[in-house]
Amino acid sequence: MDEPATVEKPRQSLAGLWNISFGFFGIQIGFALQNANMSRIFQSLGTSIDNLPALWVAAPLTGLLVQPVIGHMSDRTWLGRFGRRRPYFLAGAILAGLSLFAMPEAPALIFAALMLWVLDASLNISMEPFRAFVGDMLGKDQHSAGYAVQTAFIGAGAVVGSIIPWALERLGVANVAQGGGIPDTVRFAFWLGGGALVLSVLWTILTTREFSAEELARFEAAAEAEEDHTLRALAARTYTSCAVWAAAGALVVAAVWRVGLEKEVYLLGGLLLAYGLASALAIALAKAGRSAGTLCHIVGDFSGMPPVMKRLALVQFFSWSALFIMWINTTPVVAQVFYRAPDAKSALYQEGANWVDVLFATYNGVAAIAALTLLPILARSIGRVRTHVAALLCGALGYASFFVVRDPKLLLVSELGIGIAWASILAMPYAILASSLPQRKLGIFMGLFNVFVVVPQLLVASVMGSIMKHFFPTEPIWTMAFAAAVMALAALAMLRVEEPV
Repeated sequence: MDEPATVEKPRQSLAGLWNISFGFFGIQIGFALQNANMSRIFQSLGTSIDNLPALWVAAPLTGLLVQPVIGHMSDRTWLGRFGRRRPYFLAGAILAGLSLFAMPEAPALIFAALMLWVLDASLNISMEPFRAFVGDMLGKDQHSAGYAVQTAFIGAGAVVGSIIPWALERLGVANVAQGGGIPDTVRFAFWLGGGALVLSVLWTILTTREFSAEELARFEAAAEAEEDHTLRALAARTYTSCAVWAAAGALVVAAVWRVGLEKEVYLLGGLLLAYGLASALAIALAKAGRSAGTLCHIVGDFSGMPPVMKRLALVQFFSWSALFIMWINTTPVVAQVFYRAPDAKSALYQEGANWVDVLFATYNGVAAIAALTLLPILARSIGRVRTHVAALLCGALGYASFFVVRDPKLLLVSELGIGIAWASILAMPYAILASSLPQRKLGIFMGLFNVFVVVPQLLVASVMGSIMKHFFPTEPIWTMAFAAAVMALAALAMLRVEEPV
């Protein structure tokens, strides 16, 4: 019997590409406010530098739990004309907007940490389906353009989110709270960001129409057979790998207990142990013929990742380790090293924190421009793989330059290299990957791919505090050396990825 013919997706105009990705503008405003200001909020509420990674751990842990589940669910959600991805855009945007309004009203450190958890979960509910949405709506010949436009909106949104506190101070809003606490510049910035997030996501929801299940089936007729193969492979697996994962987790937990490492490392051991147990349960269910559940799909697809996805996963692991080190530590590094202000209650510290907002706005602005200009030219000339290698090396040089620069204004030059790397990290791996994934399972695969965005953040959050406390307790500048080294490792790992045809 002949297989059904595969129908090509209609090409999108520039306006169509704009509408598909505009919601990411608001989502990234939320992420930028979180990334640039959460260390500031935590320190303003009384925590010390070496406790920052433990407080930040909520963000990546939430992403690890939310992204694969939301990706799997959005692959199977059909709400008539409302579609399958857009319901998640809307739900996540509303929850994130409410979290942004509540965050700066935190009366205590524990409330701020809890709201970071809620905020990151909400942003991930919207973000993950957006990644798959580009693949849903575009043919393979437009994937690079689609993710480039999305990256431009990510950069633009991050510029807006990062610069708001600095701009509010210039307008006369108080940048220091009387008696300590969260200043008005941060409070008002979070409120403005919450409104912008909801409105931008509504724009995408109201100006796009998703393809129906029947249309997507015509675009990729063999998807069902591919899914059945993945589940059959899960049922044929042994429990050896499950035992290895669980044993590794148990060893980490034992090492923390015996050696006296920081308590955050318990989280790393717990996650390894939990994955081993979850894998064993999924294999048992598949062997019993009960493989229709979410757990079996997630475990089966994770173990059955395409080869290109596995190699890109290692690149993502190193890239995002460097990024998370930067997000956690740039504020204390700039305040202490460049402004000589380690006290979070001082006006000079708050001035340094506002300059970090400008630095973050700069690298995101560079990313928005590079995504639409520099990277496409390089990709056509030397290929997407070499382009990504070059961009990652630019990022490594940007981090390393923190040891050379002494004037905080010259850090703007450092942000040029970091911005080029950021643009490529947001575009090139996804453009390479999207064309090789089955469209019917794009949500779950994008969610699983982002596990390698989240796991390094968890590793940094659980281990970096121990490293800094034991070796560099009063010198946060050394975190930038770690960032430069792991970004260089990402560039080396990218050399193992084959150029897509």
